Amino acid sequence: MSAVSVVRVAPPFCASRGCKRIFDLLLISLSLPVLLPTVILLAVAIKLISKGPVFFVQERVGENGRRFRMVKFRSMYPDAEERRAALLKTSERMGVCFKHRHDPRVTPIGRFLRRTSLDELPQLWNVFCGDMSLVGPRPALPEEVAQYSPRALERLNGLPGLTGLWQVSGRADIGFDQMVELDIAYLRTSGVVTDAKLIWRTFGAVFTARGAY
Repeated sequence: MSAVSVVRVAPPFCASRGCKRIFDLLLISLSLPVLLPTVILLAVAIKLISKGPVFFVQERVGENGRRFRMVKFRSMYPDAEERRAALLKTSERMGVCFKHRHDPRVTPIGRFLRRTSLDELPQLWNVFCGDMSLVGPRPALPEEVAQYSPRALERLNGLPGLTGLWQVSGRADIGFDQMVELDIAYLRTSGVVTDAKLIWRTFGAVFTARGAY
């Protein structure tokens, strides 16, 4: 796996990295009776409603710049990556990351998946494999990381997550620079108790769907 240069800072305050890992795996295990039927139903729906594969796999940058293949439910048309360059100038979010509220590449069922954040469920596999955690900064695209300032690179000093302080604070409605500060603040104060609180707040964020597009 290739990596990028990362600005190292003091390690985040956490009683044990192992505790975070145990917490992730325990929560996933307890949720399996609900998660498995949900994943199966969504996979069938995606296949029936939209042509193309059920899952979308994309290279992302994780902890210390290590690249990994992130998996999620496909929410866009198969040619979405080819059409991305033409849409970059229409981004509705300040900063490095591209976001478009009415992205024409998103399928009808994809809009539902994004609004409810259900498109992220397959990333539980990435958590299980150790590439991600339940809570942490969202994993960035390599081309985004290539534009990072030294300050922004600090958000790569921990495992990326499915949810986190940025996600529960407004997601795409928050500018890139503010997202960086939120991610750094989380990494410097992270712990199992903090993770549990953020996971609980995630349910409210999903319900309101603020910044979900």
